[in-house]
Amino acid sequence: MTCKKLLAVKQELISLYKKNLVKINHSAMELVCAKALIKLGYDVNVEYKLSESLVCDLYCVKGEGTMIVEVETGFVSPEHALQPLTYYYARLSSKISRYSAHSNKFALGTPPNHILPLPSYFVKPPRYRGEEEAQKIKKLCDVYYQNPPIKLESIRYARLHSIFIIDVDSVSAEEIDPETYIQSVQSLRYMGKVTKY
Repeated sequence: MTCKKLLAVKQELISLYKKNLVKINHSAMELVCAKALIKLGYDVNVEYKLSESLVCDLYCVKGEGTMIVEVETGFVSPEHALQPLTYYYARLSSKISRYSAHSNKFALGTPPNHILPLPSYFVKPPRYRGEEEAQKIKKLCDVYYQNPPIKLESIRYARLHSIFIIDVDSVSAEEIDPETYIQSVQSLRYMGKVTKY
């Protein structure tokens, strides 16, 4: 059954690739992550339409529960070349805010050769978050996302539940909690600084 489900995901990604709708590096990560999720008992849909303007990378269903996984390769387009970290921080904040309302759990997938500049705000339960921090994230997102803008309410209640470390070379994906990921990354000497808005 696992092989049959994985084959269906593979065929869908090949079909999308032939239509030039997905890139191979992104698709390879989606397929490897889908394999791990299928082994955990999830039914996995790729490039799943959540609304007229929102498509997620992996939409996973297990019993009554749902999980969305957004895969991040670390690519930053040339127009953001002079503030890549700030832009990327805003992009992750935007994704967590937009997508987490559409499922019970929201996760990011990333390769082991890439560091996610995660906003720790989204790791804390909403009752432990400060309004000032939400306003700062909103202000930063507004610099890059205006059509449509990220709603403050979405930021307040968004949550990042998991990180998947996706190793395409070994065809494996490991799920870890965001707190552990952030602690591991913070142990590096240089983390970079996000421009203050």
